[in-house]
Amino acid sequence: MKSQTTFIFLLLNLSLGHFMLSQQAASTGFNETTELFKDQEELSIRLKFSTKNLRANTNDSTYIASTLWYKDARDLWDSIDIKLRARGNFRRNNCYYVPLRIKIKKSKAKGTIFEGNKKLKVVLPCLEGRNGNDYVLKEYLAYKLYEDISPYHFKTRLVDLEFLEEKGQRIKEHRIQGFLIEDIDNVAERVNGKQIKRIIHPLQHDAVYAVENAFFEYMIGNTDYSSRVQHNQRLLFIDDKIISVPYDFDMSGLVNTHYATVSNIQNIPVQIDQVTQRAYKGYMRDEEVFQKVRQTYLAHKERIFAVVDGLKIHFRDAAQLSTAEDFITSFYKILEDDKKFERNIIKRTRTK
Repeated sequence: MKSQTTFIFLLLNLSLGHFMLSQQAASTGFNETTELFKDQEELSIRLKFSTKNLRANTNDSTYIASTLWYKDARDLWDSIDIKLRARGNFRRNNCYYVPLRIKIKKSKAKGTIFEGNKKLKVVLPCLEGRNGNDYVLKEYLAYKLYEDISPYHFKTRLVDLEFLEEKGQRIKEHRIQGFLIEDIDNVAERVNGKQIKRIIHPLQHDAVYAVENAFFEYMIGNTDYSSRVQHNQRLLFIDDKIISVPYDFDMSGLVNTHYATVSNIQNIPVQIDQVTQRAYKGYMRDEEVFQKVRQTYLAHKERIFAVVDGLKIHFRDAAQLSTAEDFITSFYKILEDDKKFERNIIKRTRTK
């Protein structure tokens, strides 16, 4: 009994040590976040373009010239010249609103809130309708949850978008919720890392951060990723460690969009047929690492739910937020139960 108590004490101290190190890394030793993402107030923006033209005339390397209007610190409209393209093969072909990538010249961004950001992603609802904005908010929530867990994450910011859609000679006005995502180059610069653009097997990644990542994907019920082939993951080299940073969570059970499907991008060990079911896709590590990360997540539980609660005012349908909260609660029930943790995570790890 004494030895068991000692082990638990040591385990909690290891976890606390990792937790403190993570927080120190997030607050010291990093470069400053750009003003755009340092400010977390919802940003009002306006865009005007033809969706048809954007789909037909842009690709990974081809952009169209456009203008982005935004509310400045005085709550007055200002504008900046940008280049715009559609992104995301699935959404480009299946959604009314096209996800966007913005490119901004350094000279144009200088002196504005966009200074320091050459590229940005804009996440928008897939379709018009009541739940579209709430799906976006749940994906935004996923980014914010990982931001709380790991110092190595993408910064995001909510936007209230006035979209003026050009349809021939007329303009159709849309008011939609969206959010901005910083570019991976900014992430690397902020955390004093370098982006790795080649495939490196997950077992060569830093063990603790790899398991934190896998736990997170499991928590939100996401199968649409692969740390092995770097699908919806970006690799960074930081302090002699290889760290994978996740993104793109719209196919997760937490978001549970109408188009979400289970992905077999990395041969799931346990077959599931609904995104609201979970399948652990992480790799086998030492038991000590799993327990360390487990305790880190448990230590963050109160803060995780505070992040959820903080978005309450933005949801149109309270049931959407409640469902998301219940989904995260179900993850913690697994984490807090030794048998469930063993059965659903430890025994489901991958070796290749």
